[in-house]
Amino acid sequence: MARLFGYVDVTDSGFMAAVLSIAFNPLFWNVVARWEHKTRALSQVFGSPRAACYCLGAVILMLNCVRSHCFTEAMKSQPKLEGLDCHWVYYMGLAILAVGTLFVISSFLALGFTGTFLGDYFGILMEAKVTSFPFSVLDNPMYWGSTAIYLGWSLMHASPAGLLLTAVVAISYTIAVLYEGPFTEEIYRQKQKGAKNK
Repeated sequence: MARLFGYVDVTDSGFMAAVLSIAFNPLFWNVVARWEHKTRALSQVFGSPRAACYCLGAVILMLNCVRSHCFTEAMKSQPKLEGLDCHWVYYMGLAILAVGTLFVISSFLALGFTGTFLGDYFGILMEAKVTSFPFSVLDNPMYWGSTAIYLGWSLMHASPAGLLLTAVVAISYTIAVLYEGPFTEEIYRQKQKGAKNK
């Protein structure tokens, strides 16, 4: 890890923009979703919980595009690591990226749009916990798939800056999981409690 820091200028404006966009995204969607759960303000503005969730999902997708752009630009502006700049590392990165993409797409297909983009915070609850692939393989496959995509992308570009930014992605998602998990469980606990009282 210390060797990576020798190749990365963490004071570079592009690198700092990437770190900020990585940290901002999960903070943004968690704050907005909790605010919506508490106030139902977005549902009122957009006329329905589903429309509000779709709008938040669109904003999250745009923010993710900005994050990916910042990540890529930060990698391009920093030197490559010679030891990673070879065919086998490139293809290993490609394989990791492919597995990450599989986890992200299969998660989306299993959850649907509202399940992916915090629909439960809008009152759009799933009937049961999703346990099919990729959830049968690991918890939070969307987050870890996304992290794998960034790791693969970094290896394909032999980028120490990318590897360091991937660690920031992993830390951000770890914090997001700690923040989201208990809150989401409580939403479904309240749903079950309401169903028993009927």
